[in-house]
Amino acid sequence: MPQYSIEGYDLQYLKATLNHGETIYADAGHMVGKDKSVQLKTKMQGGLFGALKRRLTGETFFVTEFAGPGDVYLSGIFPGRIVQIPLRGNGILVESHSFLAIEPSVSYDVKLTKLSVGWLGGEGYFLAKFHGTGNVFLHAYGEAIEKYLDEGETLQVEASHLLAFEDGMKYGVQTVGGLRSMLFAHEGLFLVTIQGPGRVWLHTLTIEQLVSALLPFFPQEGQK
Repeated sequence: MPQYSIEGYDLQYLKATLNHGETIYADAGHMVGKDKSVQLKTKMQGGLFGALKRRLTGETFFVTEFAGPGDVYLSGIFPGRIVQIPLRGNGILVESHSFLAIEPSVSYDVKLTKLSVGWLGGEGYFLAKFHGTGNVFLHAYGEAIEKYLDEGETLQVEASHLLAFEDGMKYGVQTVGGLRSMLFAHEGLFLVTIQGPGRVWLHTLTIEQLVSALLPFFPQEGQK
């Protein structure tokens, strides 16, 4: 069985130790390094149809297969945490850009969400769906929060902070505040409402927040 360790603090990485014949699939572009003995190839996880569906929805067409023996190092692309979620025949829905790696016994698909999630929430029209038995690794921006919701318990999440939730949970989107708060208050805007039972994962940083914080430090057009 592969051995995993999550290392680091603000910029975490995943170390996967593979024995002979063991494999792991990773999203393209996340490899930091590997032992020379580890074989690397690109594959269409889920076959051509599954790969085409992911491509049409803006997801990765190919995944990278690493076959042991040896060590593989994978990392996210933003400061944050790596979240390990073991599946036992169940499924999870994941924010589309947070996939890091899966074991070959886990299937990778896409799921059409309600239009308002993508159009109003700005998060894309599709969620990645993983199901089966094995480990899923996600990279969360900032800190990662895991919360279990009891039967009927409801959590409201600012749309861009949603990382993942278990398949089968009820969810929807609602707006908060009027046009003035959307334009000037920069608060809330769109909330995803998720109802238990089940687990929900959040991340405390968004790409938009990171870009907004860095933007003042970049030269503006016309400036030298």
